[in-house]
This record gives sequence, C-alpha cells and structure tokens, in this order.
Amino acid sequence: MKFFIDTANLAQIKEAQELGVLDGVTTNPSLMAKEGITGTNNILKHYVDICNIVDGDVSAEVIATDYAGMIKEGEALADLHENIVVKIPMIKDGVKALRYFSNKGIKTNCTLIFSAGQALLAAKAGATYMSPFIGRLDDVSTDGLDLIAQIRLIYDNYFFETQILAASVRHTMHVIKCAEIGADVMTGPLSSITGLLNHPLTDLGLEKFLADYAKGNK
Repeated sequence: MKFFIDTANLAQIKEAQELGVLDGVTTNPSLMAKEGITGTNNILKHYVDICNIVDGDVSAEVIATDYAGMIKEGEALADLHENIVVKIPMIKDGVKALRYFSNKGIKTNCTLIFSAGQALLAAKAGATYMSPFIGRLDDVSTDGLDLIAQIRLIYDNYFFETQILAASVRHTMHVIKCAEIGADVMTGPLSSITGLLNHPLTDLGLEKFLADYAKGNK
C-alpha cells in the first residue's frame, strides 16, 4: 500500500519524505489556507515546492465546478510539474473532465467519494485515483471501511485500474484496516504514519537492551 500525506505543510512533508516511506501528497484549498497560502500564484508556487520535495504523485485540486473551468485549471496544474495529479470533484461535469484528462494521459484523483456508485463512475471515466472519505463517513455513523471493501470487490470484479485512495484517514487503525481490505493508497496526517512506529513492548524491549548493554560495559 502506498503512503500519502494529506497536508500542505512543507516541514511535515519533508519529515515524512525523510522517513523513507512516503509515496505522495494530497492537498486541497482548505489545507493551503491552513498554512496561510492564498492567492492563485502563491498556491501554484506552493504546489511546485511540494513536488520538489517528494518523488511521487502530488494531488492538486481544481476550484471550478463547471466542465470548461475544470479543464482550464486542470491543464494549468498539470503543466506545473510532472508529479501533479489533477484532483477533480465527483460531480457530473467532474466525470466528464475525468474522461477528458484520461484521454489526454493526464493523471487524476476523483475526490469526495461517499458511495460505491460514485466509485464505479470514477473508474469508468478513467480516474487514476479515486478517494473515498472514510473518516467523514465515520462522522455520520457510517462505516467508511465497509465502503472501501465494497469498492475493492467491484474493482476486482471488472479489473478496473483506478487505484483506491483511502482519504480522510484519522488514525493508525484506519491505516491497518485499509491495508487489510486492500486499499491501494492511504492519505492522512503525519501522525497516522508515524503512529505506526509506536508499541509499548518495543519501548520496553529497547530500554532493557540498553540497560543490559550498560551493565555489561561498566
């Protein structure tokens, strides 16, 4: 499973990259605003800054909600850097845009997926990635992991190449469960990745090893 980090914070992206397990980045206008990045030129520059840190795909989201606007913005984003993946919302014109970009060989990430039907449309339209928001489903008392499993079954039935990018990942157990179910990618905060490092028995074991070493080298 690929690990993406969902942020626009360059320091966190660098930390994840230095860990040696980062495969890409997802971000959006809300995450940009959180880092104080506003204005079209500043946002575009920030996408390039992110691409210069990571080796993998970087999802950059369009703002337009009409077909012509999404095409214009998406092509401009794709021209920024070879790592850019154009992030398109799951709406009618978005599905049309997915097909356009697929035919042009431009990678896409269909975002705001909350049902298997939407996931099926994204795959039919040729999306490179499809992002079901499991944490947001959990927030409304719906099991987001069940949706991942349902989409995995459908995609395997028909050999769709669209990758399941589990989004809105909140914690380490989301990561583990997504890996068990067969999500191709997870994207979440840095803590959801670094949290996988932690186990009390590891800490106790290391403490004992170091204590024994110290005793033997007095």
